[in-house]
Parts: sequence; C-alpha cells; structure tokens
Amino acid sequence: MSIETVSLSYTYNQGSPFEVRALDRVSVKIGDGEFVALIGPTGSGKSTLVQHFNGLIKPQSGKVLVDGMDLSDRRTNLRQVRRRVGLVFQYPEYQLFEETVLSDVAFGPKNLGHDESESRELAAAALRAVGLDESIFERSPFDLSGGQMRRVAIAGVLAMGPGTFVLDEPTAGLDPRGRGDLLKHIVKLREAKNITVVLVSHSMEDVAKVAERVMVINRGRIEMDGPTKDIFSRVDELEGMGLGVPQVTKLMRVLKQAGKQVREDVLTIDEAASEIARACLGAGSRARV
Repeated sequence: MSIETVSLSYTYNQGSPFEVRALDRVSVKIGDGEFVALIGPTGSGKSTLVQHFNGLIKPQSGKVLVDGMDLSDRRTNLRQVRRRVGLVFQYPEYQLFEETVLSDVAFGPKNLGHDESESRELAAAALRAVGLDESIFERSPFDLSGGQMRRVAIAGVLAMGPGTFVLDEPTAGLDPRGRGDLLKHIVKLREAKNITVVLVSHSMEDVAKVAERVMVINRGRIEMDGPTKDIFSRVDELEGMGLGVPQVTKLMRVLKQAGKQVREDVLTIDEAASEIARACLGAGSRARV
C-alpha cells in the first residue's frame, strides 16, 4: 500500500500568539513494501508528519492519500484507514492494560468485530511474529522485560492486520540487547508479511542497520530523501542540522582523511571490518611487491 502527502502543512495553535509551523508544504510518497526511516532534529516535525498518515491529525492544508483515499475528505472512513496504517507510539508499553499478554493483544481484533476465538488466534499469531512464544501468553504483561513489553505492544497493532507499520522511536529506552532484538524482529516481520515500514528514529545506527531509504525533515520541510548510503554520505549537511551519522561512517571518514584507501559509504560494523581488512591487505600486498 502507498502513502502520499501533497503540499501538506500544519500549524499548532493556529491564529494565536503561540502558533508554531510544524509542517511546511511537505510532499512525500512511500511505496508498497518500502522500509523508510524518517530522521530530523527534535521539533522538526517527524511525529506530526507520521500522525497524519493514519488520520490522527487531519490536514489543515494540502492532502494525505492512503491507497488513494483522501484523508481530508469527510467521506473517507478513517477507521478503515487506521486498520491499514498501524501507528506505534514511543513507549507503547505504557498503553498495556489487560491481565494477560494474550488478552491485551486480542483487544484490537475484538474492537474490529472479530469474535473471541478469532481474536485470540490473531493475537497468538501476532505474538509469534514478534518472537514471543506461548510460554508468556497467560502471563501479566507487566511481569515481562522492557523489550518483551515493547514487542507485546507492537503485536497489539500487528494483530489488527495493517499493511503499513509506522514506528515512532521504537527502541527508545531499551538496552543494546533489547534494541537489537526488536530491530531484528521488525525486519523479519516486514519480510514475512511484506508490509511497509516507516521508522522514526534519533538513532543513526538503528537507521543504518534496517532502512533502505531515509527522509530528513528539518523545520517542517523535507531537506533530503534518498537511499540510506547516499543520505549518510552528506555528513556536513547532516551535522549542520544537528544530526549525526553512524559511528562507523565517521570512523571511515577519518581513515579516508588520514590517507587510507577506504570507502566512506560504510554503515555497519561488519561492512567496516571488511573494508578495513581489504585496505590493509591491499597495502600489505603492495609493500611486499
């Protein structure tokens, strides 16, 4: 499924002395099955933009189209849109409330009209899809680790069958292991279900690991949009906005400036290790000759 914004603008506290322009004529298109990251400084408009994707915020100016459905059209069924576009907020585990994990995840399908048996089946499938097995189904969600609680909350959205997942800072507050596990399951989920993923993140390392495309928003405008390697190669521009690049990318840039024959478009530790080994072996071969 596709999501498109056309000259989308939004202002908070419009007409008051405290008005803030959050989005300024934003036009983007996210195609079916893409894995897109949205990055930008604090207050740049990231969360405001993605909350337009399923109608939580309605356009003041411009359009939002979900599979061709115009969200500014009063005839558009927003409930149907929200079934297609699942939005997972930052710290979604704060929204857990049922006595057991399975009943919590089954809550969404029940609201969509599924009976008890169907809802539990959908919940169980969603929990397995995020890497949680039957051993925790009847436990209280509040007895789980932070990473497990986060996955339960994501399963609660998944159980409603969205074609697009929008994840707003999904790894915030998790330890490195929890972050890695969650990202791994998001990638597996995308591949298994062929869903579209939009990841909002402040972690350039997370973005580099999983995203195929990066959109950079700054002061309510899309400043960059392209393949992940291309975007992270624009180090000076990103740093000028108060953003960074993955640490390994910085390392490769320093090595290049020191005269080492390495690529600078390296995003992961494994890539960096291979590239440094190649450069060193190459230098050693030339020295022996």
